[in-house]
Amino acid sequence: MRMKSRQEISEEIDACRRESLNIRFQWQAGETRNPAQRGDIRRDIARLKTILREMDLSINTHLKAKEQV
Repeated sequence: MRMKSRQEISEEIDACRRESLNIRFQWQAGETRNPAQRGDIRRDIARLKTILREMDLSINTHLKAKEQV
């Protein structure tokens, strides 16, 4: 995930948020059987936001150096 561009990560966050909303609606309608899905998606969003923050603070720049080599 850390090798993706900022735009790709932002798009993935948006997709996860839409999926979270869909799961919430399915849960309310009684269609979803696995409540852990919502937690998994929330954790994915948190991971992606952490990666964006690392990019802002220039943390883990050695990963980008490996990508260019």
